Amino acid sequence: MAHSRSAWKRVRQNERRRLHNRNSRSRLRTEMKKLLALIKAGDAAKAAGQFRLTGKLLDKAAGAGIVHANNAARHKSRFAAAIARIAAKPAAGPTA
Repeated sequence: MAHSRSAWKRVRQNERRRLHNRNSRSRLRTEMKKLLALIKAGDAAKAAGQFRLTGKLLDKAAGAGIVHANNAARHKSRFAAAIARIAAKPAAGPTA
């Protein structure tokens, strides 16, 4: 347990940062789930819009050390590839 005033201050700072990081990580995961649902639904236009937001959150989280930089890069790459795949598929409609 902390004994000095500076140690108590550090405890308070760590708790505030822990809560902020938890909130940021939770929001990031929520946005990633939304993007994954749009990709699975095959909606390339909406997925591309959601990808911009999710990519920005991934970059910010990586910059703050909330997630590892390689983890963020891997997710962005896989999401981009998935969106490209569904965008490349021809629209399902009558052929004649």
